[in-house]
Amino acid sequence: MKTYRQMLRASLCLLAIFLFFDVPFARAQSQRFAPDAVTFNLENGLQVVAIPDHRAPVVTHMVWYRVGSADEPSGKSGVAHFLEHLMFKGTTNNPDGAFSARVAQIGGQENAFTSTDYTGYFQRVAKEWLPLMMEFEADRMANLVLNDAEVASERDVIREERRSRVDNNPGSQLGEELRAALYRSHPYGRPVIGWEHEIAALNLEDAIEFYDTYYSPNNAILIVAGDVEPEEVRALAEKYYGPLERRAEFGPRARAVEPTHRGPRRIEINNELVRQPSVQRLHDVPSYTTAPAGDAEALDMLAEILGGGTTSRLYRALIIDQRVATGTSAWYSSSGLDSGKFGFYASPRPGTELVDLENAILEVVNDIRANGVTEQEVVQARTNMVAAAVFAQDSQSALARVFGVALTTGQTVEDVQDWPNRVAQVTASDIQRVAEQYLDPIRSATGFLQITSSAN
Repeated sequence: MKTYRQMLRASLCLLAIFLFFDVPFARAQSQRFAPDAVTFNLENGLQVVAIPDHRAPVVTHMVWYRVGSADEPSGKSGVAHFLEHLMFKGTTNNPDGAFSARVAQIGGQENAFTSTDYTGYFQRVAKEWLPLMMEFEADRMANLVLNDAEVASERDVIREERRSRVDNNPGSQLGEELRAALYRSHPYGRPVIGWEHEIAALNLEDAIEFYDTYYSPNNAILIVAGDVEPEEVRALAEKYYGPLERRAEFGPRARAVEPTHRGPRRIEINNELVRQPSVQRLHDVPSYTTAPAGDAEALDMLAEILGGGTTSRLYRALIIDQRVATGTSAWYSSSGLDSGKFGFYASPRPGTELVDLENAILEVVNDIRANGVTEQEVVQARTNMVAAAVFAQDSQSALARVFGVALTTGQTVEDVQDWPNRVAQVTASDIQRVAEQYLDPIRSATGFLQITSSAN
């Protein structure tokens, strides 16, 4: 009997085939992601994206800033994430967390997030509360008020967050060390949450300086998805965000350039807290922003062929045929402003050494580099990816996030909308070429996560 997951995957594939690969093929070429999305700019430089979705009287309101951990000053790691927390403290007009209290009172949802290249804030509320969300968010874009006591308290919260999520989690430690090994000069090598000793030194002046430097309307993107029309969003944005003044001017986001890699890098984490050993490898590869035309889409499809479920190359080879792994995956982190990462993961069956598991992974990868993939694999990968894109449009939050990530990392609305057409152009030879070109072991970092007994 098929599992629910298998049946869901099958239904997704069938829908994708129907929507995107119906005859004639030219019909597939005309498909676009979120075709009704509209973008425009206010006079103060704020970019606005409106994504109509009238299935329910609900809206998702998001503000994205083109700043993340990779933009932090040297020695101040974690300040972007630190400021994200502090943005909930209040303003002169709305002190003491009044914004969050009001969202909860009207039955809405809210949260925020920080990554290497962006920081975002969002609320999901009934449509009638959209003007209020804009009023609150515009207020804290310009009028944040902080004091030493709030800063010290939140700094302690973040230090505890780091202890629980990283310092007491061997898997997170391995990921942190792998990224630091892969990027020795580029700021993608430091953790978004920050190094513990640098978090401990962050203060009120650091937070305010970062806020004044980056939290300006001309460095922000407002995205509204839901039961709205673009002209309605324009009018509200002009009313609430339009009066805000630019506090800074912005040029290219210049970061340190990663030097040439001279050889593969290796990390081992031995910890008595490890419950499941694993091997993981990261490759430094181009992102959608930096890759030559078609290469990012081919890397996306390569990741699907290698690690996309129970029919993938790694699953069949390591779990079914060789029976050396209990789990495996491959992924392409494609959204970096400066570069992306291509990764593999596997956990061993009892009795399998990590070095043998690593060699089994490399055998699968090198087979694709040498011999390529089949047309059937290409069709299946494309179908799976397009199906995921189809169903992503069922979620307002997913729609807004797709555009937010793209726009804060150098892409355009048109780039996002045209993605299905570009995926349709990827060939088997393209996939083999990017595998050979970018999965070079010289630009890689490999990590072993191993159990150490308490006696040692």
